[in-house]
Amino acid sequence: MSKISKSAWGEDCMVRIPGVCNFTPETTVLAHLGGGGMGRKKPDYHAAYTCSSCHDALDGRVQTPYTRDELELMHRQGVERTQDKLMEKGLMKSC
Repeated sequence: MSKISKSAWGEDCMVRIPGVCNFTPETTVLAHLGGGGMGRKKPDYHAAYTCSSCHDALDGRVQTPYTRDELELMHRQGVERTQDKLMEKGLMKSC
């Protein structure tokens, strides 16, 4: 597990899907954007701190009223917020 993955525990959810998010930092994990290819994940800088409920929604394990495009947009917005947090923690540098 990478330093970035480990840094997710205890953090606020950065995806915050309305009506889904459980706002419980103890359940937060690093959720990678899709599209990494068969059996591969995108790099950690393409991931968001995500509570267990939002993670389940993003991965399609639970139904939501949102389209896949809407969920992807929320995930990408969460990635941006997570990147800001990672820079604050010194785990990522800005260009």
